[in-house]
Amino acid sequence: MISRGFLGRRRPAEVENRLSPGQYLVTDWPVLSAGPTPHTPLDKWSFTMDGLVRKPVTWSWDDFQKLPTQTYTVDISCVTKWTKLDMTWLGVSVDTLLEAVQVDPAGKYVMAYSDGGYTTNVPLEEMTKGQAFVAYQFGGKPLEPVHGGPARLVVPHLYFWKSAKWIRGLRFMDKNEPGFWEQLGYHIHGDPWKEERYSGD
Repeated sequence: MISRGFLGRRRPAEVENRLSPGQYLVTDWPVLSAGPTPHTPLDKWSFTMDGLVRKPVTWSWDDFQKLPTQTYTVDISCVTKWTKLDMTWLGVSVDTLLEAVQVDPAGKYVMAYSDGGYTTNVPLEEMTKGQAFVAYQFGGKPLEPVHGGPARLVVPHLYFWKSAKWIRGLRFMDKNEPGFWEQLGYHIHGDPWKEERYSGD
Protein backbone atom coordinates (compact mmCIF):
# COMPACT_ATOMS: atom_id res chain seq x y z
CA MET A 1 0.00 0.00 0.00
CA ILE A 2 1.41 3.40 -0.99
CA SER A 3 0.59 6.37 1.18
CA ARG A 4 -0.66 9.67 -0.19
CA GLY A 5 2.38 11.32 1.38
CA PHE A 6 4.62 9.31 -0.90
CA LEU A 7 2.70 10.11 -4.05
CA GLY A 8 2.07 13.74 -3.23
CA ARG A 9 -1.04 15.65 -4.18
CA ARG A 10 -2.13 15.66 -7.77
CA ARG A 11 -1.67 19.10 -9.29
CA PRO A 12 -4.42 20.72 -11.37
CA ALA A 13 -4.22 20.00 -15.09
CA GLU A 14 -3.60 23.67 -15.87
CA VAL A 15 -0.43 23.52 -13.74
CA GLU A 16 0.76 20.25 -15.25
CA ASN A 17 0.28 21.69 -18.73
CA ARG A 18 2.67 24.51 -17.90
CA LEU A 19 5.51 22.15 -17.01
CA SER A 20 7.73 21.30 -19.96
CA PRO A 21 8.95 17.67 -20.28
CA GLY A 22 11.17 16.38 -17.49
CA GLN A 23 10.55 19.36 -15.19
CA TYR A 24 9.33 19.47 -11.58
CA LEU A 25 7.63 22.38 -9.81
CA VAL A 26 9.38 24.45 -7.11
CA THR A 27 8.06 27.20 -4.87
CA ASP A 28 11.47 28.53 -3.81
CA TRP A 29 14.11 29.92 -6.17
CA PRO A 30 17.25 27.77 -6.35
CA VAL A 31 20.54 29.66 -6.64
CA LEU A 32 22.90 28.26 -9.28
CA SER A 33 26.01 30.04 -10.57
CA ALA A 34 29.18 29.13 -12.42
CA GLY A 35 31.37 31.23 -10.13
CA PRO A 36 31.36 33.84 -7.37
CA THR A 37 28.62 36.46 -7.27
CA PRO A 38 29.78 39.84 -8.66
CA HIS A 39 28.83 42.97 -6.70
CA THR A 40 29.10 45.91 -9.11
CA PRO A 41 28.38 49.33 -7.53
CA LEU A 42 25.52 51.02 -9.35
CA ASP A 43 27.64 54.08 -10.11
CA LYS A 44 30.04 51.75 -11.99
CA TRP A 45 27.33 49.77 -13.79
CA SER A 46 26.54 50.31 -17.46
CA PHE A 47 24.72 48.51 -20.25
CA THR A 48 26.01 48.52 -23.82
CA MET A 49 24.64 47.49 -27.21
CA ASP A 50 27.55 46.87 -29.59
CA GLY A 51 28.89 44.61 -32.31
CA LEU A 52 27.14 44.85 -35.67
CA VAL A 53 25.41 48.16 -35.00
CA ARG A 54 25.82 51.47 -36.75
CA LYS A 55 26.86 53.14 -33.48
CA PRO A 56 27.22 51.48 -30.06
CA VAL A 57 25.00 52.79 -27.27
CA THR A 58 25.75 52.73 -23.53
CA TRP A 59 23.44 53.59 -20.63
CA SER A 60 24.51 54.31 -17.07
CA TRP A 61 22.39 52.85 -14.25
CA ASP A 62 20.57 56.16 -13.81
CA ASP A 63 19.87 56.43 -17.55
CA PHE A 64 18.72 52.82 -17.73
CA GLN A 65 16.21 53.50 -14.95
CA LYS A 66 14.65 56.23 -17.09
CA LEU A 67 13.80 53.85 -19.93
CA PRO A 68 10.17 52.67 -20.28
CA THR A 69 9.49 49.57 -18.17
CA GLN A 70 6.96 46.77 -18.16
CA THR A 71 5.83 44.26 -15.57
CA TYR A 72 6.18 40.66 -16.70
CA THR A 73 4.73 37.54 -15.06
CA VAL A 74 6.31 34.47 -16.61
CA ASP A 75 7.20 30.83 -15.95
CA ILE A 76 10.89 29.90 -15.80
CA SER A 77 12.41 26.47 -16.46
CA CYS A 78 15.99 25.62 -15.50
CA VAL A 79 18.02 22.99 -17.34
CA THR A 80 18.56 21.34 -13.91
CA LYS A 81 14.85 20.40 -14.19
CA TRP A 82 13.11 22.82 -11.81
CA THR A 83 10.33 25.12 -12.98
CA LYS A 84 8.95 28.10 -11.08
CA LEU A 85 5.60 29.53 -12.17
CA ASP A 86 4.32 33.11 -12.20
CA MET A 87 7.59 34.93 -11.53
CA THR A 88 6.91 38.68 -11.60
CA TRP A 89 9.61 41.04 -12.86
CA LEU A 90 10.01 44.70 -13.73
CA GLY A 91 12.29 45.45 -16.62
CA VAL A 92 13.01 46.99 -19.98
CA SER A 93 11.96 45.13 -23.12
CA VAL A 94 14.72 44.27 -25.57
CA ASP A 95 12.41 45.86 -28.17
CA THR A 96 12.76 49.17 -26.31
CA LEU A 97 16.54 48.84 -26.20
CA LEU A 98 16.66 48.14 -29.92
CA GLU A 99 14.98 51.47 -30.62
CA ALA A 100 18.27 53.16 -29.63
CA VAL A 101 20.49 51.34 -32.14
CA GLN A 102 20.53 50.48 -35.81
CA VAL A 103 21.45 46.81 -36.13
CA ASP A 104 23.18 45.68 -39.31
CA PRO A 105 20.94 43.27 -41.28
CA ALA A 106 23.69 40.66 -40.84
CA GLY A 107 23.45 40.92 -37.04
CA LYS A 108 20.97 38.09 -36.62
CA TYR A 109 22.48 36.68 -33.43
CA VAL A 110 23.12 38.13 -30.01
CA MET A 111 25.74 37.39 -27.39
CA ALA A 112 24.69 38.51 -23.92
CA TYR A 113 27.72 39.28 -21.77
CA SER A 114 27.97 39.81 -18.06
CA ASP A 115 30.13 40.67 -15.10
CA GLY A 116 32.20 37.65 -14.14
CA GLY A 117 32.88 36.74 -17.78
CA TYR A 118 29.61 34.91 -18.39
CA THR A 119 28.18 34.85 -21.93
CA THR A 120 25.24 33.18 -23.66
CA ASN A 121 23.95 33.30 -27.22
CA VAL A 122 20.37 33.85 -28.44
CA PRO A 123 19.05 34.44 -31.98
CA LEU A 124 17.88 38.05 -32.29
CA GLU A 125 14.47 36.97 -33.61
CA GLU A 126 13.89 35.21 -30.27
CA MET A 127 14.56 38.38 -28.27
CA THR A 128 12.12 40.69 -30.08
CA LYS A 129 8.31 41.04 -30.11
CA GLY A 130 8.12 40.98 -26.33
CA GLN A 131 10.05 37.72 -25.91
CA ALA A 132 12.92 39.04 -23.75
CA PHE A 133 13.69 41.82 -21.29
CA VAL A 134 16.36 43.13 -18.94
CA ALA A 135 14.96 42.95 -15.40
CA TYR A 136 16.12 44.84 -12.34
CA GLN A 137 13.26 44.11 -9.95
CA PHE A 138 11.68 40.85 -8.86
CA GLY A 139 8.55 40.65 -6.75
CA GLY A 140 8.49 44.43 -6.37
CA LYS A 141 12.02 44.61 -4.90
CA PRO A 142 15.48 45.24 -6.38
CA LEU A 143 16.88 42.06 -7.91
CA GLU A 144 19.27 40.43 -5.44
CA PRO A 145 22.88 39.82 -6.57
CA VAL A 146 22.57 36.04 -6.05
CA HIS A 147 19.74 36.05 -8.59
CA GLY A 148 21.58 38.22 -11.09
CA GLY A 149 21.14 41.73 -9.71
CA PRO A 150 21.45 44.54 -10.27
CA ALA A 151 20.07 43.45 -13.67
CA ARG A 152 19.71 40.25 -15.65
CA LEU A 153 18.46 39.23 -19.04
CA VAL A 154 15.24 37.18 -18.97
CA VAL A 155 14.30 35.01 -21.96
CA PRO A 156 11.37 33.03 -20.50
CA HIS A 157 10.79 30.64 -23.40
CA LEU A 158 14.33 29.21 -23.22
CA TYR A 159 16.10 27.37 -20.41
CA PHE A 160 17.15 29.74 -17.65
CA TRP A 161 20.90 29.68 -18.40
CA LYS A 162 20.02 31.83 -21.41
CA SER A 163 18.72 34.50 -18.98
CA ALA A 164 22.19 35.86 -18.24
CA LYS A 165 22.78 37.09 -14.69
CA TRP A 166 24.67 40.34 -14.04
CA ILE A 167 24.06 41.46 -17.61
CA ARG A 168 26.22 44.27 -18.97
CA GLY A 169 25.43 44.23 -22.66
CA LEU A 170 24.24 42.65 -25.89
CA ARG A 171 26.62 42.13 -28.79
CA PHE A 172 25.15 41.63 -32.26
CA MET A 173 26.85 39.06 -34.48
CA ASP A 174 26.50 37.44 -37.90
CA LYS A 175 27.14 33.92 -36.57
CA ASN A 176 25.48 31.97 -33.77
CA GLU A 177 28.61 31.62 -31.64
CA PRO A 178 28.37 29.52 -28.46
CA GLY A 179 28.55 31.23 -25.09
CA PHE A 180 29.98 29.99 -21.77
CA TRP A 181 27.76 26.95 -21.09
CA GLU A 182 27.24 26.23 -24.78
CA GLN A 183 31.00 25.76 -25.17
CA LEU A 184 30.89 23.28 -22.27
CA GLY A 185 28.25 21.08 -23.90
CA TYR A 186 24.92 22.77 -23.32
CA HIS A 187 22.55 23.04 -26.27
CA ILE A 188 23.11 25.94 -28.67
CA HIS A 189 19.39 26.83 -28.50
CA GLY A 190 17.80 25.57 -25.27
CA ASP A 191 14.04 25.09 -25.83
CA PRO A 192 12.51 23.43 -22.72
CA TRP A 193 9.56 22.02 -24.66
CA LYS A 194 11.97 20.14 -26.94
CA GLU A 195 14.26 19.22 -24.01
CA GLU A 196 17.21 20.88 -25.72
CA ARG A 197 19.42 20.52 -22.65
CA TYR A 198 22.75 19.39 -24.04
CA SER A 199 24.55 19.25 -27.37
CA GLY A 200 23.02 16.45 -29.40
CA ASP A 201 19.58 16.57 -27.72
